[in-house]
Amino acid sequence: MNCFNLKTSVRISESSGVDGYFCSVFPAKAGIQASSESGHRLSPVRRVNCIFQVNRSQVANHRSQIKNRNLRQKAFLFLFSTFHLLPSTLLHAQTIVKFATLAPDGSTWMKAMKQFAVEVSSKTDNRVKFKFYAGGVSGDEKDVVRKIRLGQLQAGGFTGVGLGEIAPEARLLDTPFLFNNAREIDYIYKFFDADFRKIFESRGYILLGWAEVGAVNIFSNAPITGPEDLRSLKMWLWEGDPIAEAMFAALKVKPIPLSVMDVMTSLQTGMLNGVYGSPLSVIALQWFTRMKYVFSLPITNASGAAVISKKAFDTLSKEDRKTLLELGDRHFRALTLQSRKDNEQSVGILKAKKLVFTDPAGPAVVAELERAGGEARLSLVDKLYSRELLDKMESALKIFRTGRKN
Repeated sequence: MNCFNLKTSVRISESSGVDGYFCSVFPAKAGIQASSESGHRLSPVRRVNCIFQVNRSQVANHRSQIKNRNLRQKAFLFLFSTFHLLPSTLLHAQTIVKFATLAPDGSTWMKAMKQFAVEVSSKTDNRVKFKFYAGGVSGDEKDVVRKIRLGQLQAGGFTGVGLGEIAPEARLLDTPFLFNNAREIDYIYKFFDADFRKIFESRGYILLGWAEVGAVNIFSNAPITGPEDLRSLKMWLWEGDPIAEAMFAALKVKPIPLSVMDVMTSLQTGMLNGVYGSPLSVIALQWFTRMKYVFSLPITNASGAAVISKKAFDTLSKEDRKTLLELGDRHFRALTLQSRKDNEQSVGILKAKKLVFTDPAGPAVVAELERAGGEARLSLVDKLYSRELLDKMESALKIFRTGRKN
C-alpha cells in the first residue's frame, strides 16, 4: 500500500469494499508521480479511493450514539407533547385536607362540612378532598390549633375560643352583650370581614368562612334571674377563654376553669352545676341531661369559623383556591342560617325535656348585665384587641342602630 502526502493518514485502495468513511481523490494525470514525505517516488495511479483508517468498533459505537441521540430526542418530543395534552387532574397531585372540630359527627356543623367537602371535591375534579376528625378526637381547640401549626392537621372548625388562639382580635365578636339581634350580627360580620381576613392571613391562616355558634345561654341546676344567682353556682369556665373570664370577673362570679372535654364528667360528679353554650351545642354535647334551668337572656353570640393553614392553601392551584373560597362563603353562610333555625328548634326541644326558662328579674338586672359587658370589653383592650378596633365596632353598631331607628 502506498500513501499520498496528506495531513491525514489515508490508505490507498482500488477496492471500495472496505467499511469506513471514504471519499474520491482526484485522479493522477498520466506521467505525474506523487511523492511521499520520505521522498520515495510512487507509482502513478489512474484513480483511487481515499479511505480513512477507522476502527470498525469505533464506527459501530458512533452509529449507536447517533441512534440513541435520535431516540432521546423523539422521546422528549413525545413526553413534551403528551404533557400538554394531560388533563389538569393529572398535572396537580391530589391534596387531602385533614380537618378537625369539636362538633360531633351527625351535628348540623358536620353535615354542612361534609356537604361543603363533597362539592369541593366535585368542583376540583377530586384534586382537593377533606378528611374529618369530628367530636374532639383531635383534642380541644387549642390542641387542634397546635396540630395545624405542626402540620399534623391542615384545617379546623372553631368556636371563638379556638379562633382567639389564631387571631385574638376576632374575640371582640364574642364579647358579652355586644349585639341585640341577628341583623346587627350580620351587619358587623360583613362590615369587618375584609379586616379579619387580613388578620388571619397575617397569622398564617386563610378564613374559609364564618359560621356562628349562635346565642349563648347559661344552664344550671338552680333558677337564675340575675347576677346574684350566678355567684352561688359552681359555674364552668372554658379554660383559657379570656372573654368568659372577663365577663365573670365583671359579674363577680368565681368560675371553675376546665377543658370542654371534661365538662360532662364534671357535671356527672357534681363538680359543676352551671355551664354556658348555645341551645344546639348543649343538646349535641348532652350537657342538658344534667341541667334543669336556662337563663333566657343570651349573654353573648358566639362566633365560629372554618380556617385552613396558608401553607396548605398555597399548595393548591389558583383555580382550586378560588373554588375553595367561593364555596366556603356560600356553605358557611348557609350553615349560620341553619344554626339559627336549629337553635330556635333546640329551645323547643329543651322545653319539651322539661327544662325551665327563667327571665331577668327586671330592667335593672338587664342594665347591670350590659354594664358588666362593657366593662369586660374595656378590660380586654391591648390584651386581645386595640382600643381603635373596639371603638370602630361600637361606632359602627351605633350608626347602624340609629339608621334603623330613622
